[in-house]
Amino acid sequence: MEIDKKAKYLVGNISKLNNFLKPFDPLIINFLDDFSKILRKESKNLSDLITLSFFCRRNNILKLKNKYFNNDHVSFGLGLLFHITPSNIPTNFAYSLIFGLLCGNSNIVKVPTKNFKEISVICETLNKTLSFKKYIKVKRMISIIRYTNNDELTKKLSLICDARLIWGGDKTISNIKKYESKSRNIDIPFSDRFSISLINTEKYLKLSNHSSNMLAKNFYNDTYVVDQNACSSPHLILWKGKSSNLAKKKFWTNLKKLVDENYNPPVISSVDNYSRLVSDLISKKNILTYRAFNRSLYVISLKKLSPNIELKKTKWGFFYECNIKDLNILKNITNKKLQTLTYFGFSKKYLKSFFQSNNFNGIDRIVPFGQALNIDLIWDGYDITKLLTRRIDIK
Repeated sequence: MEIDKKAKYLVGNISKLNNFLKPFDPLIINFLDDFSKILRKESKNLSDLITLSFFCRRNNILKLKNKYFNNDHVSFGLGLLFHITPSNIPTNFAYSLIFGLLCGNSNIVKVPTKNFKEISVICETLNKTLSFKKYIKVKRMISIIRYTNNDELTKKLSLICDARLIWGGDKTISNIKKYESKSRNIDIPFSDRFSISLINTEKYLKLSNHSSNMLAKNFYNDTYVVDQNACSSPHLILWKGKSSNLAKKKFWTNLKKLVDENYNPPVISSVDNYSRLVSDLISKKNILTYRAFNRSLYVISLKKLSPNIELKKTKWGFFYECNIKDLNILKNITNKKLQTLTYFGFSKKYLKSFFQSNNFNGIDRIVPFGQALNIDLIWDGYDITKLLTRRIDIK
């Protein structure tokens, strides 16, 4: 099909997409492993690219295969996928593409219009890897395109695809769903979400200085690396246990050191953070205290948890916190908008027992500090391998 002249191909060509494979086909595993090796050399010390390269390693992909894919079934990719990816996370488009490839599909990927360095490096690396003759089939499975405000093109692409992966805000998802698609098309929306953290204060205060610094680093990686923009980045920290004030002082002091040494936010972040602080203070609703450690670390302590806490979704180092007596209080804020709970000081066994015993209307992921951004083939509660494959029932 023809595309608008204002649209730009970064990888591949839509007109040449005509291939699909079995899920976790050896060809795709080899391709991703070679892509990983080249990307590691080209990553230019960008941490999110290093993380992406490790995700694509053969050993990791084989672990995912063993974990999520049943070889007893006869299955293939759905066909052609259309990925509409978010504007705030530069590597998201690559993971969405990888999901499609691992499930055996051809892929049209619309990337953000903003010229992120990460997008350029990833696309250059994909082109280098696709230049190998052994990957000619894979070349007919990838097309990465960039365009702005072109409803007609989006409509055309919606009509030819077998599934749409829609990453973005609720408004974006609603707009895309208005476009006509095939009768058997599957829409997988990854909408606006929010996330929180949970800390056992008594366990935290028993940590050595080294361990408490490492915990702060893990939290930093969950939040500041992506300017707190990821849906899985926490903006509310819940403190359970005694001596919470002492634990808070230690935690935020350790985090401040990391922010001072490593974080370089845009100028607008200072204005936004200060404006949010002033707005919250003027409202005088539910605020116990506040602390401004620097222009990139604001902490507001809440008197109690509000059912509408997702309305306080933040970025650029602005956090809310609240003391809780037991985990049952989570029922007051848990809804389908709550995606990830990162935690410290609780055993996996305890959390599994607690959540199995309670019917929560939300929370799709529960992971330790440092793993908030670790994307997986189960995401937002969706089992990607099942949604993006077609299974042949043989009896």
